[in-house]
Amino acid sequence: MKAEVVLTVSESKRLIAKGIAGLAYVQDKLQEGIIVITSGGTNAYVYEELTGHTIDKRAYVTGRTTPAKATPKWQVDRMKPVVLVNGEPSPDLDQFSVLAKMKQGDIYIKGANALNYGANLAGISIGHSTGGTIGGALGSIIAKKLRLLIPIGLEKEVPFDIQNASELLAEPDDNLGAVHALWPVSGMIFTELEALLVLCGVAAYPIGAGGIAGAEGAIRLLLVGDDQQMTDAVSLVQSVQGEPPLG
Repeated sequence: MKAEVVLTVSESKRLIAKGIAGLAYVQDKLQEGIIVITSGGTNAYVYEELTGHTIDKRAYVTGRTTPAKATPKWQVDRMKPVVLVNGEPSPDLDQFSVLAKMKQGDIYIKGANALNYGANLAGISIGHSTGGTIGGALGSIIAKKLRLLIPIGLEKEVPFDIQNASELLAEPDDNLGAVHALWPVSGMIFTELEALLVLCGVAAYPIGAGGIAGAEGAIRLLLVGDDQQMTDAVSLVQSVQGEPPLG
């Protein structure tokens, strides 16, 4: 059986967050272990799904892409990234200090800004001189064999090779305005496709993108599965449709 669905960017973020909450190894670490949810737009939804608490998601966003001539002026106090120890927030720990306590299999959740889905490669925009969150954490993530979970919507798929883009950005040249670096990162890429597979067992295929009237950046998906899987998947999609835009 087949069905076709459309998800806006915010709806995708909610779906991805629900999918992450449905991962068996995430549930295991909520019982015993450590999960770090770093700042970010999609991660704000992950925060809500893993903690059960609704937040002002704007407060969980740091670097962000907004319209160049319509940047929102948010009057919110920024939240620091949450560290969950056995499922409970640990206010004395942050995304860096916790690394000394994390063990193999613990989970570090970090969003990204670009995606080469077929290559299992994400790109993280870097504006800080020391590499930001990923710069301060990646060494420990690799050395301690932590799970680097990267929730990212398919609207961030780019046609240019991320590794090549990173090298192009790094070439010495004059800059006209700010030019960020791009850090290629491999990890456990988790998109709408993985969410639908984890939660409903359906295969999902991107067959269109974009839209108008609030559907800018939307993704159109073809879902394939048996009768019960499709009923569950369409019901799930309908449950997240109507999620308001972040900001």
